Amino acid sequence: MSTTHVDSLSHVLLHHRSIRSYRPDPVDPALIEEVCAEAVAGASSSGNLNSISLILTRDPERKRRLWELHSEQDMILEAPLLITFCADWFRTREWLRLRGARDNFNNFLGYHVGAFDAMILAQNVCLGFEARGLGICYMGTTLDVMPEIAELLELPDTCAPVTTIVVGHPAEDPAKRDRLPMSALIHDETYHRPSEEELLRTYEQREVRGWARYMSYPELKAEIERRGITSLAQFYTSDAKYAPDDFMRTSEKIRAFLAEKHFLP
Repeated sequence: MSTTHVDSLSHVLLHHRSIRSYRPDPVDPALIEEVCAEAVAGASSSGNLNSISLILTRDPERKRRLWELHSEQDMILEAPLLITFCADWFRTREWLRLRGARDNFNNFLGYHVGAFDAMILAQNVCLGFEARGLGICYMGTTLDVMPEIAELLELPDTCAPVTTIVVGHPAEDPAKRDRLPMSALIHDETYHRPSEEELLRTYEQREVRGWARYMSYPELKAEIERRGITSLAQFYTSDAKYAPDDFMRTSEKIRAFLAEKHFLP
C-alpha cells in the first residue's frame, strides 16, 4: 500500500466522529452504490457465503416509522439515508434447498457468524462514506427493537437486523471523542488482568472528560442531580443511561426473537 493510501486511511480513522445533526441534501444514489460495492468487496466473509443483507431506507414515511422505533432520535428524520445491516442466512438456505444440500445455519453459530460478518461490512460502509466527507452514526437502539424492525422491513426467516446507521451531509462539527489508553486495550500474548490502581489510572481521564460532557447538557445534568448520581461509573448503570433491568429485559427480548427466527432452539 502506498504512503498516500496509508495517510488517507489514517486521516479517516483519526477524524471519525458520530454525527447526530444533518443537512437535508440527498446522497447521490450512484455514490451509495459505489460505497456499498467497495465495502462488500473489502469485507471478509465466512466461507465467502456473504451472510449479510443491507436494507436502504429513504422513503419519508418508512423513515418516520423507524424514527418511532429508534426512540424518536431526530437525526433519523434529518438524514436522507438509513441503512439496516442484517445477518442473513435465508438466501443461502434457499440456495442449499434448491441444490439438494442439507439445511444449516439456522442455529446460534449461524447467527453469530452472520452478525459478525454484518458488523464487518457496516464498518467498511461507514469508512467509505466518511472518506467521501459524509457523516454517519451507529444506532445502538437497533438491538432494543429487533422484532419490530424485522417486521417493518419484512425480513424472512433466519434474517435479523444487527445494526443501523444514519448517513448524510453533516450539519455539525463535533469534537472527536477520546478513547481509553492503548495500554489498557492491547494485551501482549496473554490477557493482563489490571490491578485496582491500574484500573483507576485507565479511567482517570475518562471520568473527568466524560462527566464534564454529560453535565454540559442542562436537562441531563438536572436528571443526574435528581437521581443523586455522583460519578461517571454510577451514571453508566443508572436508569438515566444503561439500567441493568433494561438490559435484562432487552436480552430476553433478543433471545425470544432469535428463537422465533430459528437461530435458537
